[in-house]
Amino acid sequence: MSKKLSKQKLNDIITYGIVIAAFVIMQILINAGEISSLFQGLMVPLCTYIILAISLNLVVGILGELSLGHAGFMCVGAFTSSFFSKAMQDTITNSTVRFLLALLIGIITAAIFGIIIGIPVLRLNGDYLAIVTLAFGEIIKNLVNVLFIGKDSKGFHFSTKDAVSLNMEPDGKIILNGPQGITGTPNDSTFFIGFILILVTLFIVLNLIHSRDGRAIMAIRDNRIAAESIGINITKYKLMTFTISAAMAGAAGVLYAHNLSNLTANTNNFGYNMSINILVFVVLGGIGNIRGSIIAAVVLTLLPELLRGMSDYRMLIYAIVLIVMMLFNWAPKAIEWREKHLSFKKNKKEAA
Repeated sequence: MSKKLSKQKLNDIITYGIVIAAFVIMQILINAGEISSLFQGLMVPLCTYIILAISLNLVVGILGELSLGHAGFMCVGAFTSSFFSKAMQDTITNSTVRFLLALLIGIITAAIFGIIIGIPVLRLNGDYLAIVTLAFGEIIKNLVNVLFIGKDSKGFHFSTKDAVSLNMEPDGKIILNGPQGITGTPNDSTFFIGFILILVTLFIVLNLIHSRDGRAIMAIRDNRIAAESIGINITKYKLMTFTISAAMAGAAGVLYAHNLSNLTANTNNFGYNMSINILVFVVLGGIGNIRGSIIAAVVLTLLPELLRGMSDYRMLIYAIVLIVMMLFNWAPKAIEWREKHLSFKKNKKEAA
């Protein structure tokens, strides 16, 4: 048991070490002027995708449920935090305090939505759960697109028709403008903040996995009937996992929103495509493999930009890399080869 624990701790230390080393190397390169402004602009979105991949892997890999509505929780966190920051921009002038409050609001709101959606949805399994969570993500996105919210001396004004229907005073300002979203969110997100949020996300997820609650969650994943027969509360642990995952997706949404000057709830940002992209990170990195999710998110985010010079073949090479990663992780022959290779290294170490 102690050997197993030490191995887990070593794996966790390696994961933290990879993240810290990558951040330090990138900071050195940025300070030295070796990184282009285009790649510097990708750092905050990259941190966002890593957090999303880790949090979704908690549901898909550790709990064993397929969720396609992760972008919906990201959308909730993004718009509630952006709304708060825009509304309080003149009141709370300290950007750090304002961002921390916005982060807290985004996380709590996403967690509340996780509970609200999770209570009825987690009674479902498999494809049914995937379809319902997908519908939730689309509902949230479309709901944001029909909302118009403004603020003047009388307070907030709401409408689902158009901006004119808000009936505000001449000096009032529109905060959420339907399909045009929120314009002018303070750009408080930085690469350093994203790095800290990744470490916090890793700390929460890895400690949960190795805890007693984590073992109960994995028992539900492996055999629900057996887990229920020994007294594990299925609903409690499924809802807890879903809520924690939603809260972390909300944090990623806050980071994402405060990196954009114009936040809109379109398909690429918060729709079906985003949910599928996050799921691709999880599947290609290895379901249940937290470190793999991080690596997959980094590779698949940076690869299109690295291949931008090969405009004619960029997406072809990207597709080939996806196929190769999928085969390497999931093809029976590749799994067999990895097991043989790893066992050979292990035996060699033990012999030494």
